[in-house]
Amino acid sequence: MVTSTDVTGKIVGVPDAGLVERALAYVREVADGDKPAMLPTGESVLSHAEGMLRILDGLRVDDAARAAACLFAVAAFVPGTEGQMEERFGEEVARLVKGVRQLLRIGAIAVTQTDVSESSKTEAAARQEQVEALRKMLLAFAQDIRVVLVRLASRLQTLRWLAQTKSAPLPGVARETLDIYAPLANRLGIWQMKWELEDLAFRFEQPETYKRIARLLDEKRIERESYISQAIERLQSELAAAGIRAEVTGRPKHIFSIWKKMRGKELDFADLYDVRAFRVIVDDIKDCYTVLGIVHHIWQPIPREFDDYISRPKSNGYMSLHTVVIGDDGRAFEVQIRTQEMHHFAEYGVAAHWRYKEAGSKGYSGQFSASERYDEKIAWLRQLLAWKDDADHSVAHEDSPWEQLKHAAIDDHIYVLTPQARVVALPQGATPVDFAYYLHSDLGHHCRGARVDGAMVPLNTPLKNGQTVDIVAVKQGGPSRDWLNAELGYLASSRARAKVRAWFNALDSQETIAQGRSLIEKTLQREGKTAVNLDDLATRLNFKTPDELYAAVAKEEFSLRHVEHALRHPEGEVQPQLTEEEAVTKKSRATSVARGAKSGVLVVGVDSLMTQMSRCCKPAPPDEIVGFVTRGRGVSIHRRNCSTFLQLSSRAPERVIQTEWGKRSDAVYPVDIHVEAIDRQGLLRDISEVLSREKINVTGVKTLSSKGVARMQFTAEVSEATQLQRALSLIEDVQGVLQAKRK
Repeated sequence: MVTSTDVTGKIVGVPDAGLVERALAYVREVADGDKPAMLPTGESVLSHAEGMLRILDGLRVDDAARAAACLFAVAAFVPGTEGQMEERFGEEVARLVKGVRQLLRIGAIAVTQTDVSESSKTEAAARQEQVEALRKMLLAFAQDIRVVLVRLASRLQTLRWLAQTKSAPLPGVARETLDIYAPLANRLGIWQMKWELEDLAFRFEQPETYKRIARLLDEKRIERESYISQAIERLQSELAAAGIRAEVTGRPKHIFSIWKKMRGKELDFADLYDVRAFRVIVDDIKDCYTVLGIVHHIWQPIPREFDDYISRPKSNGYMSLHTVVIGDDGRAFEVQIRTQEMHHFAEYGVAAHWRYKEAGSKGYSGQFSASERYDEKIAWLRQLLAWKDDADHSVAHEDSPWEQLKHAAIDDHIYVLTPQARVVALPQGATPVDFAYYLHSDLGHHCRGARVDGAMVPLNTPLKNGQTVDIVAVKQGGPSRDWLNAELGYLASSRARAKVRAWFNALDSQETIAQGRSLIEKTLQREGKTAVNLDDLATRLNFKTPDELYAAVAKEEFSLRHVEHALRHPEGEVQPQLTEEEAVTKKSRATSVARGAKSGVLVVGVDSLMTQMSRCCKPAPPDEIVGFVTRGRGVSIHRRNCSTFLQLSSRAPERVIQTEWGKRSDAVYPVDIHVEAIDRQGLLRDISEVLSREKINVTGVKTLSSKGVARMQFTAEVSEATQLQRALSLIEDVQGVLQAKRK
């Protein structure tokens, strides 16, 4: 591409008319001498380049992409040529060549080598997950979509050459084409390339099945195409006579699609009516039914094969009329009738054609709806590809489809590889530490270094698409607290952060238990009772396990005086009096102010005045409180910063009255706790266990989960706000909890 300036001085692109010719001449110069350069398949580099140009001409790609198609095989298989690309053909072509070569490396991953790390996954499910990850990886890895188009054309040319020369493909090529490349062409809406890739790959993958279906098709493909062409011409003539403007297209069903539908719908070949099919697109719904009547007038319909998806759309929103009729030769064929809007929805909307085709039998029954963000991006990309077919490419400008396609970001994830070629999807900005925790928690805990594409890198290095990551781990040790420091950039995944936080929570718990065990052991030595059974001792003191006893002693929630008493009085004589602080922890015996207990609030300057705790802010000692005189219900007690109180006091400041907490009582106060966390199994149980250990009674729970985030509200009874703050701190340490606060 060369540049010039317009009258405004803005640089615009002008096609380099000789770029492709120069690239092809260079291929002949360096790769087609006395000893032609060959691809691993046995095809010459020159033959491959010429074949790709014929394919790309049909896709109407620009000159830079066509030149890159000629040159990437030269750069890959002719020594000493890679460094000449930018100098001879420009930066854009060199970048495209590099991109195609990188896709060659990724595409060479054997999809059969699936590393199943979780025993709960079946081998088939894990393999399918890897196949889908590879498809997404190819698109995400190619920041310029032209790289993907060139790669697809390269694979198609390889299969054409193998079929023409009757050569066997390299192991895995046919399976890889069916799993990776044909679905990519399908998603991008390149139908002609998609069906040819499928048919050629199927021919090599299952030659006997291919031949059997080919024999069942008792007419040649060209004859079927001829029949469809004649049927379309006849229908167009009838529609024109009726004054209906319509677009009629059709093609015969190809062999792989026939086999897939026979398997997906569990049909015999004789039961397939859409081996030959065409589609009619009209302006409005009224015309759909008019066309249906004309079709049934020309050809005899098969009643049981008529489906009205306009009056009764599929669950995914798909709308169209489907009918099967008997042609003049006595054979059935299918006709689909829809409006432009229905067609656009089917091709680019949530009923995207590629989704149900890839869903197999589940998709054919209409049970698959493509509603993910990824699907929307694919649909947008397909619209750009369709737009460029109608666009004027003589002058490049920033709003042209090709300029947008060059920078079309498909996915919000990056895709990296394990040393065993397993594809791992990570969030943008992910580091080797995120990668290690994705594979296994223990690998993340013991991670001490990482090799990316064979080179050692710092653990906070952001990973890029297509890189191979190898973790260096140790047998002992654990994560660093620095990993939780967001400013240092060690972790981009909330899943990995939760695992690191859980490790430190467990470590703190172990340290607490060790501290409590030491205190208990010293008490046993002091009392001369070192031979006592610790399980029995814990049970006598109302603890399930000795560890719970150790933790309570270390946290000063349980006095050693009780342990001494239990050792001195094994028969269970009267327990010593509780201290005031210990008595506060006996929440279960206290009565809530919500159930009639005295609030413990004194109204300054007024005796025996009825008070009630407000429901809006639910104060508890030692919150700063203030009273508001209500009509007929005494004094309502609010927290001083309560928004409701501030509104009331601004309207009636004369009704504000000063209050304060009186002597500590046995009363407990209801408060609301709001928790936001990453949703997982057992989350509610873990938070409830924290509240139980803190001896906080829960009287109500509300939960709501949306998009993987759980939002919970607990109504709990506490004796004072300081106890609540401690509980909130412990809840935040629970795995997956993002925040815990008093409402």
